[in-house]
Amino acid sequence: MRRAEKVTLQLQAVSILRRLKATRTYDELAELTGLSTGDLNRYVNGHVLPGVDRARYVVEECGPDTLAAEIESRITRDDEGYVDNTDVVYDQSLLDLVAAVAAEVNDFGTPDAVLTAATDGITLASAVARHYDVPAVYAKKSRETAVSEFFEARQRLTPGIEITYTLPKSALDPGENVLVVDDFVRSGETQRLLLDLAERANVAVTGVFTLIAVGEGGIDRVRDAVDGPVVSFTSLSE
Repeated sequence: MRRAEKVTLQLQAVSILRRLKATRTYDELAELTGLSTGDLNRYVNGHVLPGVDRARYVVEECGPDTLAAEIESRITRDDEGYVDNTDVVYDQSLLDLVAAVAAEVNDFGTPDAVLTAATDGITLASAVARHYDVPAVYAKKSRETAVSEFFEARQRLTPGIEITYTLPKSALDPGENVLVVDDFVRSGETQRLLLDLAERANVAVTGVFTLIAVGEGGIDRVRDAVDGPVVSFTSLSE
């Protein structure tokens, strides 16, 4: 591991510990992590960085549950079951940490680009793309006037209702490896459209990562269509 990668991992671990400490005493944090209160105090207050092995332990063992719990605490649902994740997708620092933890604990490989759907998926996709240092590509429901060549994917939901997403042909190069990212999966329709666009662009989808899955039906439909890991960071009941 290169020095820059080590420091990045160590700083990610410190960020997770600070989020945990915000709602816990050092004794509670020590019980949760198995680390001593003295070490935790030094890490949280920035006096020293945890070693690489300890940092990886914090990120891989504590990070997913910690961040999933914070995401779930910020989600609201109305009486009809509609989900509001605004407090999550607007917090770029939280999404940056989610992207780093998700990449650490899942075998997505290193993509050449990250593909998402505008608009709510953009902040998460940007965080994931920054982590891998690759472009973030956005499919849109509206066609750019100045773009003459594009891919188009359509999905009929009910008679008279159809979803269309478009992607400029110049956005992806044939043969690239692409990670599909979105903030939210319920029916799986948007993600299936992104997969359709990827197929039309002749790129390989190495996996799908979503922040929140509601129910099992939508995420299962996505899994059926992808030869690679399909991961939801957190799940909600239907």
